[in-house]
Amino acid sequence: MPSSLAAEKTYRLAVCFFPEMTVLDYQGPVELLGGFSTAERSQETSYLSQLKHAPKFAIDIEYLSHSAAPVVPFIGPTVLPTGTYEEAIKDGTQYDILLIPGGPTASPTHVHPSLLQFVKQQAPGVKHILTVCTGSWILAGTGLLEGKRATTNKMLYRLVEENTKDQNIEWVPRARYVINDDKKIWTASGVTAGMDLANAFLGYLAGPETAKQFGAVVEMSVKEEGDDEFAAVNGLV
Repeated sequence: MPSSLAAEKTYRLAVCFFPEMTVLDYQGPVELLGGFSTAERSQETSYLSQLKHAPKFAIDIEYLSHSAAPVVPFIGPTVLPTGTYEEAIKDGTQYDILLIPGGPTASPTHVHPSLLQFVKQQAPGVKHILTVCTGSWILAGTGLLEGKRATTNKMLYRLVEENTKDQNIEWVPRARYVINDDKKIWTASGVTAGMDLANAFLGYLAGPETAKQFGAVVEMSVKEEGDDEFAAVNGLV
């Protein structure tokens, strides 16, 4: 591994799988954040080799589900988890970052209870929780959005808002993504907004210039936090 790509710190990121999830919700962010993995750093042709100043951290990703069985998403081929929620809970494994995707049928009552249990167990020690689309509704089911600002898929916005009306959550309609002040919980709007969230998160970890360079490498047109035309399209503003 070139010395310029050596990592001084490694973040462990867990992606939370469940049946009927939207693949792009997690795969978009993984395309950005996974480019900083330990494995990628060992490749001469890695994304990182295109950066002027590669950050001194790695992000290694694991994919968890309620069982070891292949997960059938809403659209696309089945995917294999690398571990289970129950194993992580039993072993006391602590992750630095959680990524919770959403899906057209995703809600706290639709996913397996072990997913919610896992997120709640991780909460005290995890540094950051990222959600995409209705992944924020799943997170609301853990109680971790109480007193927080958040957003979600704009087509399902009113459904999510109605079903969480008894919780102290400030849902933000005109938001591509929302970053809470303590930088612990980050929530994105629908599907492709996850890449904008991941870009902003990368900017937080590595600096805006690195995020900009990496966005150019993957040819990504970035939207900012309040740049969401779909709030108007869905009559929310």
